[in-house]
Amino acid sequence: DDDVTAIYERFMPLQIEKIGLHSALIPGALDAIATLRGKGLKIGTCSGYPAVVMAKVVELARENGYTPDHVVATDEVPNGRPHPAQSLANVIALGINDVAACVKVDDTWPGILEGRSAGMWTVALTCSGNALGLTYEQFKALPKDKLDQERARIGQMFEGSRPHYLIDTIADLPAVIDDINKRLARGEMPQAN
Repeated sequence: DDDVTAIYERFMPLQIEKIGLHSALIPGALDAIATLRGKGLKIGTCSGYPAVVMAKVVELARENGYTPDHVVATDEVPNGRPHPAQSLANVIALGINDVAACVKVDDTWPGILEGRSAGMWTVALTCSGNALGLTYEQFKALPKDKLDQERARIGQMFEGSRPHYLIDTIADLPAVIDDINKRLARGEMPQAN
């Protein structure tokens, strides 16, 4: 235990220092968030990062123009992903009264399972996160056939978590939210799909 604690204490400052190198917002993210907020949506954020790292991420996001309505770090709940605790902590803090009207967006398999476990609609990001592992410029430079292969590979990676939607980046989210709203109006629920 002492060795693990020592390694953790040495790693944390390095992680906080390096997080800034990978903190640029995805192009189109601010417009997508503004569109969603314009429709009255609240934005909660959760992460696999502990609070000490999330504080730096939140600071960097704010400097880039993005401020969520609420943030939950993994060490602020009893169980992190794939358990639903972080998503549900956002629901409670944001005063949401219908979990089936919530959408969990994530670029990881455990994050999608988190949303599913919470009873939310889930949207997997295929090209702007860990699964593709490229910068935005590298993603945009991929030839169409290679990008299609990567989307198929990533789609297979997410299969077991059963996301309701797969999109390239958060810039594509407003169209998905419109579709979810239509489905909700028809009486569809995320748990049934």
